[in-house]
Amino acid sequence: MASSFVDKARISVHAGKGGDGAVAFHREKYVAAGGPDGGDGGRGGNIVFTVDENMSTLMDFRYKRKYVAGNGANGAGKRCYGKDGETLYIKVPRGTIIRDTETGAIMHDMSTGEDYVAARGGRGGWGNMHFATPTRQVPRFAKPGLPGESHDITLELKLLADVGLVGFPNVGKSTLLSVVSKAHPKIANYHFTTLFPNLGVVYVDEGVSFVMADIPGIIEGASEGAGLGHDFLRHIDRCRLLVHLVDVSGSEGRDPVEDFEAINAELREYSPELAERPQIVVANKCDLLGGDREKLERLRKHVEGQGYSFFEMSAATHEGTRELVKACAARLAELPPIASYEADYVPPEPKVDTSGELTIEHFDDMWLVEGPWLQRLVATVNFSDYESRMYFDRILREAGVFQRMEAMGVRDGDTVSMYDLMFEYKE
Repeated sequence: MASSFVDKARISVHAGKGGDGAVAFHREKYVAAGGPDGGDGGRGGNIVFTVDENMSTLMDFRYKRKYVAGNGANGAGKRCYGKDGETLYIKVPRGTIIRDTETGAIMHDMSTGEDYVAARGGRGGWGNMHFATPTRQVPRFAKPGLPGESHDITLELKLLADVGLVGFPNVGKSTLLSVVSKAHPKIANYHFTTLFPNLGVVYVDEGVSFVMADIPGIIEGASEGAGLGHDFLRHIDRCRLLVHLVDVSGSEGRDPVEDFEAINAELREYSPELAERPQIVVANKCDLLGGDREKLERLRKHVEGQGYSFFEMSAATHEGTRELVKACAARLAELPPIASYEADYVPPEPKVDTSGELTIEHFDDMWLVEGPWLQRLVATVNFSDYESRMYFDRILREAGVFQRMEAMGVRDGDTVSMYDLMFEYKE
């Protein structure tokens, strides 16, 4: 693959940690026992993907693989909240698919242009002002901030084109694109001149246009990784219409009917759905036939017998190109818009090793429970979801946390604080 085009990249993203809450007390002349006034820590910065219309490849991710958002600032006295960490925006081309590397599941499709939060910053810790009660007026503790989310992500660019040109190498796809649009693909008489996809806007009439993609030539075995086709078959995934170019001149020493069937077999092997996509078949290089039209007519009969539209063309002399463009526009007008991919990523249930150290302290009716594994668990549980809350409760019971608290004398109605989670203990 050419070094100037990158359509797949693997990166890791790390949202910012939340700032720690502050332990502080109000100090002011003539104000006795001002009380706790430690502020909360700021929230960690998010990792957000955003579409940049000026980007056409994932080249920017070739050398930079790790992206880290800003941490939240710590809280301070006088009820001063820490500043939130700076959100990190990562620019990608429109059409980029964001996948979870481990499972391959789709997290988001950036074809809609909407921003996507891939990793959320950790919540800031509470300052000691939250822990004051009539019986506990001098709380000398606060909460640390929670870590932000981290993900290993695979970025995959699937071009957003209405029409995809498919066919063997050197059948004239680049020439056709250069003739019907203002694109300037590299053109030469040898295999794999096109080393990366080219896009061009085809203007048909006033207010009527579409995007055409010249995909590197597909060869037999491409769906298994042979040649360049395997790398770029993904770029015709979204195309609403395929234009299948076949060389009928015999200049490559191949049979046009066999070529047509071989390419369709590769499409079926890669994606049965893609093989069912509407297709217009074009016999190219008709100017080189002379008076021998036997191959052309045999291809026409074979193609039309399968229900495909058939066109004769010579991209080099521009003969038949206008008719093809109009036919493409008419067909596109009947087809639904470019599809976007539905997200199917399900966050895995957190795996927590509960064998690590856990500290339990109590101040009057307040119980503080802290430990590295508990911090990780609290950061990953969605407490607005019933199933997640039940999972959290099960982990604590299996780890013997409540058993330890009962042995230390916890009573019904006491307040339990685990990082930014507070609840009443129920026997």
